[in-house]
Amino acid sequence: MKEPKWINEKTVLAIHHEQIAIHGRLSGIRDEGLMLSALERPKNLFFYENADILRCAAAYTFGLVRNHAFQDGNKRTGFIVGVAFLLLNGYKFSAAEPDVVLKISSLAAGELTEAELLDWISAHSTLHTKPS
Repeated sequence: MKEPKWINEKTVLAIHHEQIAIHGRLSGIRDEGLMLSALERPKNLFFYENADILRCAAAYTFGLVRNHAFQDGNKRTGFIVGVAFLLLNGYKFSAAEPDVVLKISSLAAGELTEAELLDWISAHSTLHTKPS
């Protein structure tokens, strides 16, 4: 499998700042190490476990939501980063907003496993364009 287009730290910070600007709350990083760990996890899964795009997207979302690296906006940032990763790599994600809120809130509360998140992402994702 070809190496995916990854989401970098600068992009994650831009997404986080945009979400805070739109929705309010506290801006800023609570723990940079936890953020960087969440960003490296999908790469490790890809290179060492041959994870596909959907599993890497789940890893981005899971890591950012559960690591709680930001002061606020972890759920929104984690979800959007996962969806952005899918889009960058030729997938389209579509789920109703109430379903998204429920799943991501359950993830943050520790009530949804990464495997369950992957199943949900897979059920709502379609290959839109062949990744370049």
